[in-house]
Amino acid sequence: MRILVVEDEVDLAHTLRTGLTAEGYSVDLAHDGRQGLWMARTGEYAFVVLDLMLPGLNGYKVCAQLRREGNATPILVLTAKDGEWDQAEALDTGADDYLAKPFSYTVLVARLRALVRRAATVAPPVLAVGDLSLDVAARVCRRAGTRVDLTPREFAVLELLARRAGQAVSKADLLYHAWPDEAEDPNLVEARISSLRKKMDAAFQRQSLQTVRGTGYRLVDDRERD
Repeated sequence: MRILVVEDEVDLAHTLRTGLTAEGYSVDLAHDGRQGLWMARTGEYAFVVLDLMLPGLNGYKVCAQLRREGNATPILVLTAKDGEWDQAEALDTGADDYLAKPFSYTVLVARLRALVRRAATVAPPVLAVGDLSLDVAARVCRRAGTRVDLTPREFAVLELLARRAGQAVSKADLLYHAWPDEAEDPNLVEARISSLRKKMDAAFQRQSLQTVRGTGYRLVDDRERD
């Protein structure tokens, strides 16, 4: 799941990316309002973490402009402005949630999970491909009702494949959605695919994760072969 963090405090932005990456998210960063607005317009993000006091264009204007354009991506405002009028203005301009600095990282992650659940009409929180299910909000995978323990990166790879079930997904797409921008090694994808096959296919005598030669991989309901 890919998210955008718009934060001009560079150290904090990189700390957030490190922590959220460990949770299985793929994180893009923007350090000013204009860049953040452009990235939010052009990228496919599950949600945006947005500071208010930004150079170039403040967070209120970024949020308001996205909503005027019909962009419904969930937005969590993360800011040092903690007055009740600041919160009211952020929510009135289209933000979905508000968290003041200093903040609890545990609470931040929980609120982001809540945003995913509330956005269920856009992206269903449970993805199903045959008897394989992914609870996106809880980050839980099950096959035939049995829980399959996945690492955050394995979950991110499988999530994209499940969202495009039946379609060939390239290694480049998997790298883009499941790793930070600097990741370019397709071996990263191959290693996670190999691990996923052991955990969710071989362990259940299934073959749902297929290789598409010259392209990448595809997740299918292999019960149709039975």
